[in-house]
Amino acid sequence: MSHYESDELLGQYMAFHYGESYFGVGNYPSRCAGVCQELMAGRDKQSALDLGCAVGRSTLELGRVFERVVGLDLSNRFIEAANTLKTDGELAYFLRDEGELGATVTASLADSNLEKAAARVTFAVADACNLGSEYSGFNLIFAGNLIDRLRDPRAFLASVHRHLADDGVLVLSTPYTLMDEFTPRSQWLGGYLRNGVPFTVLDGLKEVLAPHFELLREPEDLPFVIRETKRKYQHTVAELTAWRRTA
Repeated sequence: MSHYESDELLGQYMAFHYGESYFGVGNYPSRCAGVCQELMAGRDKQSALDLGCAVGRSTLELGRVFERVVGLDLSNRFIEAANTLKTDGELAYFLRDEGELGATVTASLADSNLEKAAARVTFAVADACNLGSEYSGFNLIFAGNLIDRLRDPRAFLASVHRHLADDGVLVLSTPYTLMDEFTPRSQWLGGYLRNGVPFTVLDGLKEVLAPHFELLREPEDLPFVIRETKRKYQHTVAELTAWRRTA
């Protein structure tokens, strides 16, 4: 079973998307969607694609301003949860404290005023590296914490322009956690010495995206916190970059 199909990860990601904030760090999916909305000011907002949407908070947030939003993820459990939220407006999940102890918590779209946005959103299971032609012509593509989990991020980035409309915007947010478990060392975008000089993942992004994109603005740090238990948290800093399709 995939790491992302477990009850444990479902509970953690439901809390990450719809639960409380910790240590003064705001809701990450909501903040990412907010940056996307800012970037689309004055641009066509007919459709958006959220790749690696997990349990759907960023997709729903984008539904506040886009006429149509599609959220895709490879995890059946995550998409099932997102569709239940869309249909029923709420979903119960287990929030672990320690060991087998914890509490059942209910996420509600009403608590975040997302009920109307849900009507403009659809969720489906799909592989971001193998998207069909039906996923094309989007004005915005957002990929949050995705490229670190792809076996071949270079191939994904080299083809993602095919799914954007002309002058469309691509937004990537990632902490650059390079791990052989997900991405073989030979497929890393950066994080190594090239000809004796440090070559970062951002350098790799610029190199791969250059034929079809230009950087819209300077990269931005976006911290996030994932609660694992009552006494254990992941505190991570992602870097958000925005790119405009030029060709």
